[in-house]
Amino acid sequence: MPLLLYRVDDRLIHGQVVVGWGRPLGIELIVLVDDQVRASEWEQDLYRMGVPEGIEVQFASVAEAVAALPAWQKDKRRGLLLTADIESMLALRQADTSVEPINLGGLHHRPGRSERLPYLYLSDQELERLQAAGRAGASISAQDVPTAPAVAIKAIG
Repeated sequence: MPLLLYRVDDRLIHGQVVVGWGRPLGIELIVLVDDQVRASEWEQDLYRMGVPEGIEVQFASVAEAVAALPAWQKDKRRGLLLTADIESMLALRQADTSVEPINLGGLHHRPGRSERLPYLYLSDQELERLQAAGRAGASISAQDVPTAPAVAIKAIG
């Protein structure tokens, strides 16, 4: 089964992802795409500790992920791909237009970012890049948990 969800969440693997999204979607594979985490066995071990038995976690850099996307999309397990930042997700989307739906989850306050939704802080540049990808055909919405209504990127200002 293909990857069911492509999520941008700066906390990466945590309870909301594993329980909130993983259980309803029946996730069996989590792909964490982050150059820094890919280079750190210690960080990978920490993230693995937050995942219940029965769910495999794979780590990849953005470049590795671009190459591995076709295999993950053909994997029979129900999968979720996570990035910590918008740039990484948009790089994957640029390499493969089947990277969707893109879900914007927890993106927290940083200098230069404004609150767009209670769980979503974006700079004007990040918002414009996401809206441009949406205008180009990408399915992008913000939704912190599956039970909350999704907010289309074009409706976020």
